[in-house]
Amino acid sequence: MNGLALWFMVLGLVAALAGMSWGLYMSGIEDHSLSPAHGHLNLLGFVAFSVFAFYYHAVPGADVGLLPRLHFLLSVAGLALMVPGIALAIQGGTPAFAIAGSITSALGMLSFLVVVLRGAHAG
Repeated sequence: MNGLALWFMVLGLVAALAGMSWGLYMSGIEDHSLSPAHGHLNLLGFVAFSVFAFYYHAVPGADVGLLPRLHFLLSVAGLALMVPGIALAIQGGTPAFAIAGSITSALGMLSFLVVVLRGAHAG
């Protein structure tokens, strides 16, 4: 595994370790109020990024061009905005970062859909 697949896998594993650590911390202090943010970190960060990594690894040439790089940037930015944004909103702050992260993540997923459809059409 190399290139974009490796980057997605490494970031997915970092998200998994961060999510697990956060979950252990919440258990230790017996406060699970930020569970929605923790869950999004695990789901988008680990699960989705791992799926992206396996796709880019399994489909030769899928990581070529601007669109896969845009997919990567939107996905990372979306996660980086959404998870702390959800935590901030839960604690009574503005939901703006969670909203921006959600939109950015959705655009990242849309770009991945185009990458997949482009690969299916080429094959």
